[in-house]
Amino acid sequence: MYLWSLFVQFITPFTIREYSMRALGWLKSVGLIAAASISALPFIFSSKVAQSQSSVSAHLTMGNPSDAVTSTSYPTNYLLVKSQYALSYNNNTRIPNWVSWQLNNSWLGSTPRQDDFRADTTLPSTFYRVSGSDYTGSGFDRGHMTPSADRTNTVSSNSSTFLMTNILPQSPDNNQGPWANLESYARTLVSQGKELYIISGSYGTCGTGSNGSKCSFPAATNTSYSITVPARTWKVIVVLDNPGSGAGGVTTSTRVITVDMPNTQGIRTTPWQNYRISVDTLEQRTGYNFLSAVSSTTQGVIEAKVDNQ
Repeated sequence: MYLWSLFVQFITPFTIREYSMRALGWLKSVGLIAAASISALPFIFSSKVAQSQSSVSAHLTMGNPSDAVTSTSYPTNYLLVKSQYALSYNNNTRIPNWVSWQLNNSWLGSTPRQDDFRADTTLPSTFYRVSGSDYTGSGFDRGHMTPSADRTNTVSSNSSTFLMTNILPQSPDNNQGPWANLESYARTLVSQGKELYIISGSYGTCGTGSNGSKCSFPAATNTSYSITVPARTWKVIVVLDNPGSGAGGVTTSTRVITVDMPNTQGIRTTPWQNYRISVDTLEQRTGYNFLSAVSSTTQGVIEAKVDNQ
């Protein structure tokens, strides 16, 4: 037991993730996702690491999908924790891998949109800090992950959403069409008294904007650096009926909305509902481990569902 406790104490999140995700994927594929089986396996420590993230930030209440850490040793999975959201940043693609945030009535108010797109100076000095002008001429929107309209309680909260670490290149029809409509729908759920935990991001390479298809484009203010254009944008929304209940309040009947949209033109009028998939499917496509702070039993049920409300 002593040696085992030392193992638990010192094993890194990356080691846990590498082996637990392999095991989880195999178990799901052969239908052995029963809680009794899983709870006995070593990769339960993955959820222990994830659960500890809620003490780091409320925005990580449902877990840390890629086990991101604030270390320049991991420049493609660099954790930034802000008062308004948390994210994993990729210094190779120069966009976030994912952004995670809490949304309830306390974040909403009457603060107007600040529109102050700018570089995030909290990134390490060794990283390229994308400027607010670097998307100029690209044909892609500066697409928010945490929306401006989700942070209207104060000027500083709204302004934080315009940091370029919260932004990625989105096709205008994606960003201003089904993506925006889903954002608005999420806020209507909050107006009904719900609390949401939202994670959004992208995967793949090459999208189509107003200037045609691109896999990347040079930063407008420093062409020595390029910004990757993702192929898909995704979002996971956990809807809690009882605000403040956290990951422990997630049950097998909790609503989870998951979407995966093409980063392309021609979809502006497509309903966001057309892009719904299960969390399990998104995990397979991205390699991330979503909702890892939720009990294995509950995960096995809610991650297999496709929302139909």
